[in-house]
Amino acid sequence: MKMAHTCVRVKDLEASLNFYQEAFDFVETRRRDFPENKFTLVYLSLPGDDYELELTYNYDHPGYDLGDGYGHIAIAVPDLEALHEKHQGAGFTVTDLKGLPGTSPSYYFIVDPDGYKIEVIREK
Repeated sequence: MKMAHTCVRVKDLEASLNFYQEAFDFVETRRRDFPENKFTLVYLSLPGDDYELELTYNYDHPGYDLGDGYGHIAIAVPDLEALHEKHQGAGFTVTDLKGLPGTSPSYYFIVDPDGYKIEVIREK
């Protein structure tokens, strides 16, 4: 067994695609349009990784209440500080670099257009 994908529902498909492609270099791997049912599925993956992020766009949906159950997805990167600086410079909503209690900084959070948090962690 292995994980296949994670789904997030998005209000503005183009804004979400632009965010994930600009912030993390995600590549669109496939798209399934169902206009008769008023939704589109777009699958993204990172270069060299077969795990997918599914963006589900339901036509004419006003947005989603994220509630308090969702935490985040995490993306491991080789140069945490450089990507953090890039994200800040691009005007994305990001936190300062953080570390678990008693440890040096090893992660930060960035927020996508729908309010989903992505934890960016130092690659091990």
